[in-house]
Amino acid sequence: MSFSAKDVKELREKTGAGMMDCKKALTENNGDMEAAVDFLRQKGLAAAAKKATRVAAEGLVGAVVEGNVGALVEINCETDFVAKNEDFRKFVDQVANHLVTSSASDIEGLKAEKMGSSTVQETVQELTLKIGEKIDIRRFTKRNISGEGRIGSYVHSGKIGVLVEVSADSAETAGKDEFKTLVNDLCLHVAASDPKFMTGDDIDQDFKDREAKVYEAQLKEQGKPENMIPNIVKGKLNKLATEVCLMDQKFVKDPDMSVAKLVQSVEAATGGKITVTGFDKINLGEGIEKKEDNLAEEVAKMTKA
Repeated sequence: MSFSAKDVKELREKTGAGMMDCKKALTENNGDMEAAVDFLRQKGLAAAAKKATRVAAEGLVGAVVEGNVGALVEINCETDFVAKNEDFRKFVDQVANHLVTSSASDIEGLKAEKMGSSTVQETVQELTLKIGEKIDIRRFTKRNISGEGRIGSYVHSGKIGVLVEVSADSAETAGKDEFKTLVNDLCLHVAASDPKFMTGDDIDQDFKDREAKVYEAQLKEQGKPENMIPNIVKGKLNKLATEVCLMDQKFVKDPDMSVAKLVQSVEAATGGKITVTGFDKINLGEGIEKKEDNLAEEVAKMTKA
């Protein structure tokens, strides 16, 4: 029995299971809709899908660096309790390690890849059923350094993850302790100082315009004279690079020098040329609207006659 895209859509609406799982269920059952529903129920995929509408804002950020490749991934769950679960933590490490050799360019591609005997998505569903919470691979990023240099990584309490890519002019420079320390320090700095751009030249006009509007609103709120506000805003924008650009920020371990000066000092110490070529940062749950539970209200609802 054949089936159409409309049948796949109908099965997905009936069960809430993923599109590929619905297609597989219909294929395995020769297009029989009811048999496909039972197939998904037996596999537990329909039950796992019911959890897909929940908000998963907790979780962990994982990072792995192997050779010239670094990977950073955010995997979410619903509660901090599950984020501490050993099976969940192992899964985050497993995905991060898989990403090092993965060819996926997006989440859907990653989920479709084999990780051991199962696809990543199948493993997500199995873990969802085992743990009882929605599990979601939200985002990932990778860096692959060409030539000499090093990719550094840092994860703070599972909630902040950083990759920093630093190039060197030779293997000798990259192998020196001062260079290795620099890479580690830059990872700590990015985690603490949250830069948005590498240098002032990289700040786009949209970002400047948004910041200008914020500054203007703040100054009006403070009661600054209208005729003074444009000049004050201009002055703040001129200083913007020191706040949001990595190379212009004050080094977190020594505020008396900028990150650019730090790099120059390490160049002097190693006798080589060093270039910070990129960085990535993931803040756990950033942008996810968390559901706030009010225990008193819930108890009141339950005890109402």
